[in-house]
Amino acid sequence: MEFLKQRSNVIYIGILSIMTVCLLADYMPGWSVLSSWVTPPVALFLGLVFALTCGQPYPAFNKKVSKMLLQYSVVGLGFGMNLQESLASGKEGMTFTVISVIGTMLIGMFIGCKMLKISRDTSYLVSSGTAICGGSAIAAVGPVLKAKDTDMSVALATIFILNAIALFIFPVFGHWLGLDQQQFGTWAAIAIHDTSSVVGAGAAYGEEALKVATTIKLTRALWIIPLALVTSFIFKTDGKKISIPWFILYFIVAILVNTYVLEGNETLAGIGQFISGFARKGLIITMFFIGASLSMGVIKAVGVKPLVQGVLLWIVISVSSLMYILWN
Repeated sequence: MEFLKQRSNVIYIGILSIMTVCLLADYMPGWSVLSSWVTPPVALFLGLVFALTCGQPYPAFNKKVSKMLLQYSVVGLGFGMNLQESLASGKEGMTFTVISVIGTMLIGMFIGCKMLKISRDTSYLVSSGTAICGGSAIAAVGPVLKAKDTDMSVALATIFILNAIALFIFPVFGHWLGLDQQQFGTWAAIAIHDTSSVVGAGAAYGEEALKVATTIKLTRALWIIPLALVTSFIFKTDGKKISIPWFILYFIVAILVNTYVLEGNETLAGIGQFISGFARKGLIITMFFIGASLSMGVIKAVGVKPLVQGVLLWIVISVSSLMYILWN
């Protein structure tokens, strides 16, 4: 048993090392061809295959590093964006955000509590994760709701499984439907739960889609704060600390620095692009960590009903947001 564990550890480190070396080969003249195969979907797929066949050798490491690396990568992406262009590209999605957040919460609670008879807390957490930004919303709302650890785990696992699926199928559907970069970025930001999968899907679809998806998703993520306050009011939970996603504010600062400091200076102009390019590589590694976190134990812990709620709610928000985008 110990031998199998050691072997899986070696395989894990080997895959991670190979991907990292290939990505860094971009900075070596004539070696950039080595990185062409290392894309977000491929990294996620490798992580999933490893976790489902070899288990989780470093679960705590995976969880901690994937969260930190995602946040740093998102902030780094801000150094490749222009404020005016980002606001213009994200305007349509922002208009739809208010309606979709409120609508998703109401429909999610109806499906979970009324149709499937799931516990109030689990249903509310799954709805929150779908409405705003996946695991971040669940982590912020859970303590305010005074949810049990089991409810948190089930909701997080449900959203995580759907996130992994989304990263694969959304770019495929986007190309099949003939969506342009703006349309796909908006759709991904609204219909995919977690920031990591939104950014990964956007990166897989194209440069403009990545910018649109990131801008809209992080703007949408700011709704964590009012949702937590409303949750406290509805369920009468006083004195609970609201977890604020500070990396979103740093992302905005990065855009401002790039727009008004770096882009306006010929000497510094390349710095922003270098940082954002490095951040994209960090994002790809993050996809591997996320995939490696999904074990058979996580899948079994979810159960059928929460997963059904998540899928039904996901279909509703995906179809309705797509219709809105195509008609505008």
